[in-house]
Amino acid sequence: MKTATEFAIVETNGIRLRVALAGKGPLVVLVHGWPESWYSWRHQIPALAAAGYRVAAPDLRGYGGSDKPAPIEAYSIKDMCTDIAGLIESFGERQAILVGHDWGAPIVWNTSLFFPERVRAVAGLSVPYAGRGPAHRIELFRNIYKDRFFYQIYFQQPGVAEAELEADVRTSLRKIYYGASGEGIKAGPRPKKPPDAKYLDGLTDPDPLPHWLTRYDLDYYAGEFERSGFRGPLNRYRTSEIDFAQQAEVANRRIEQPAAFIAGSLDPVLTFLPGLDLVARMREHVTDLRLVRIFDGAGHWIQQERPAEVNAALLEFLGGLT
Repeated sequence: MKTATEFAIVETNGIRLRVALAGKGPLVVLVHGWPESWYSWRHQIPALAAAGYRVAAPDLRGYGGSDKPAPIEAYSIKDMCTDIAGLIESFGERQAILVGHDWGAPIVWNTSLFFPERVRAVAGLSVPYAGRGPAHRIELFRNIYKDRFFYQIYFQQPGVAEAELEADVRTSLRKIYYGASGEGIKAGPRPKKPPDAKYLDGLTDPDPLPHWLTRYDLDYYAGEFERSGFRGPLNRYRTSEIDFAQQAEVANRRIEQPAAFIAGSLDPVLTFLPGLDLVARMREHVTDLRLVRIFDGAGHWIQQERPAEVNAALLEFLGGLT
């Protein structure tokens, strides 16, 4: 499927974002996660454009061709959501359909709460919406994972994870992508590491690459992070207390827009909070959850691992919007 993808620099919320653009029609904004870029939507952009949608896939702040503010607080959830709301306005649109994966999912869920007038419908991939919670996320994780390693806790100290991941970007990404993929998870359980371990300790370096990640794909991602570094992307993990305070504004709101959730059955995100069914919890906070698709055997990088199935699910969801 061939659809021309162009790039634009868009000013929003005091920063500039590089945005991949294709197609004409109702605006669909695709919001990537960590550690990715607009490129993680390479299979969805042409499919949605060919189906009659105007597609915009930004590099989030801190990534790729977008601005990279240094302060941790610049990556708060409300700033990320304001970026997306401003992006919609910059295209002269009143509303857009938002689709987000990994960190992009909380960003689009929360954009629909902070800026409901800007969001026509919303779809989250891999990360369901479970409400604000009783405490900020790192406090919760520290209680759950107090005697073992958990990557989000490891990411809290500025400079530590940056040094590890930037020492060999290509190898880091290769291990990260494989480790959370369906292939990596089916190959064996994740290593149980002590709290003082490093992120990459015990992760498999795949040879060959999983079928959904070509050498060209890995080259593209590695080139982006070799230029931009990991500081901005990791700062998104360091705003837990700021996010919790900002979300007080919308804590009692439900997501009212038409919504969808798509994930892989092996996605480790679904077991972050042991004993809690996050999809069932999402139904308590999302009024109009029209589509839920869990693809058997798939891992975390769902739109790259199962592009045809994800495209079909998104088009089914979009086609049901009046």
